[in-house]
Amino acid sequence: VQLQASGGGLVQAGGSLRLSCVASGRTFSSYVMGWFRQAPGREREPVTAISRNGHSTYYADYAKGRFTISRDNAKNTVYLQMNSLKPEDTAIYYCAADLATVIRSTGSAYDYWGQGTQVTVSS
Repeated sequence: VQLQASGGGLVQAGGSLRLSCVASGRTFSSYVMGWFRQAPGREREPVTAISRNGHSTYYADYAKGRFTISRDNAKNTVYLQMNSLKPEDTAIYYCAADLATVIRSTGSAYDYWGQGTQVTVSS
């Protein structure tokens, strides 16, 4: 599986961005999909993840109520809608695919990674 993330950019605090991640191949629905982020000088951390059928989700505490993950298996795409953005959300955001039956938030569990998209939130 190859993953291509897009949608990052520069936004003011309080603004919104929608990230997309398109997967190649015909087995997209077999993967749990996750978003992770890494800020300069910090370790990579999980943001959110979604089950294979889209019925279950996981959110990091800081993402709850502000971020929404969704997927369209017909389009091989997972989305991350980010609202009420804060300067501390500034990071490179990565999508990842996990060939698993349950949602896992640990990055090491994921099998495939996209190249990342930069999100910068100005104050």
